[in-house]
Amino acid sequence: MTLRRLLVIRLSSIGDVVHTLPAVAALGRCFPETEIHWAIEQRYSTLLDGNPYVRRRVEFDTLGTRARAHRGQWVTGLIGMARRTREFQYDAALDFQGLIKTSLLARLSRSSARIGFAKRWLREPAAAIFYTDRVAPEGRRHVVDLNLALAERLGATPEPWEFPLPKNAEDESLIEKRLETLHGREFVIVNPGGGWKAKRWPPECYAALIERLETEFPVKVFLTGSPAEEPLIRKILADASSAKAEYFPSTLRQFIALARRGRLFVGGDTGPMHLAAAVSTPIVAIFDAADPLNTVERNGPFNAADITVTSSSRFQEVRRGKHLHYLNGVTVDAVLAAIRERWKKAYG
Repeated sequence: MTLRRLLVIRLSSIGDVVHTLPAVAALGRCFPETEIHWAIEQRYSTLLDGNPYVRRRVEFDTLGTRARAHRGQWVTGLIGMARRTREFQYDAALDFQGLIKTSLLARLSRSSARIGFAKRWLREPAAAIFYTDRVAPEGRRHVVDLNLALAERLGATPEPWEFPLPKNAEDESLIEKRLETLHGREFVIVNPGGGWKAKRWPPECYAALIERLETEFPVKVFLTGSPAEEPLIRKILADASSAKAEYFPSTLRQFIALARRGRLFVGGDTGPMHLAAAVSTPIVAIFDAADPLNTVERNGPFNAADITVTSSSRFQEVRRGKHLHYLNGVTVDAVLAAIRERWKKAYG
């Protein structure tokens, strides 16, 4: 197949975009003359800044369209999506997301080859109806490796795993200056947030952990998170009463620059954890071992030296409900022991 122009579809979210980067890098290395376009949500498109393999970003606001649906603007949004997808003639479209809306985007692109996962591996099995080629990645565990199966169907070589995340002088300089001001050259990143409550370790546990870190490790502790998570972070800091812990607000690109300098990352199954993994920051992750959709093998850190502490509590079926409990069953002692072990592996 001649590939003059290729459409990659992975709209969201942070971690999922990160997990798709190696597959797109493999395609770019295999087909250096091919124009690779990436369909992505506007709020996450900054993750593709400076990517040497992506010629063009096809940006959408499907999340905003959904939020505005009650005002009748969803029809206009869908028409705009269809128009943008048909601006170019694509030879192939790869749908890494596996939703009906993303497989429909592949169909609207007029690509003669539309490649996605077989039904068993799809979040919404009905999406398979729009694919011309369905890939069954048997025996693969981590989501990065699953995504590489789609790239391999076109002939791409999966190794090495490459994460071409943004790196620019402006962000690097800003982070360097802030670290100098905070006297924070040696620091641990603690990220207490998460997509929904059931994925988050309890705030009181983070507060207790920060107090223990202060007495045992000669480093600063920077708490990171989205603006919406600032009240949570402020509460943890107030409860911890630590002289070494501070809130470190940042943009996505600034967080990446911060993570590259971090001595350790501690947090749950979140976008920042996946960014930290991609830039090789040592990690202690906190996961729900019983969650069938977000297993450690599938979504956890992929460096064999990283450590994941898992919950022994029963998985809660209603994942995104507003009144779910925090992730229970992981003690502060267990996380602290994992930090000691990971620190020793990294620094002796």
